[in-house]
Amino acid sequence: MKKVFMIALMCMLTVGFLAVSAEKGFSATKYSVFCANGKVEVDSRTLTQMKTARGSGTCIIKSFDNKMDADKSAKSVGGVGASCKCK
Repeated sequence: MKKVFMIALMCMLTVGFLAVSAEKGFSATKYSVFCANGKVEVDSRTLTQMKTARGSGTCIIKSFDNKMDADKSAKSVGGVGASCKCK
């Protein structure tokens, strides 16, 4: 009986942890709004990866934990493809 109780408790804790993780959106993926070659882009790559792909004229405008916020930020500066300058 004690084993059954322990297994049930472990299952409930695991399910609870997964629910909290999903709710809080625990994710290692970051999304950034970049200025790359004078154009606004949203991507999940790091600055180093973007510089390798787009060249040294690439900078981060702002970073976010989710793509929706990055897309909103990009829209606020003219949208993906809009002109930008690295400072």
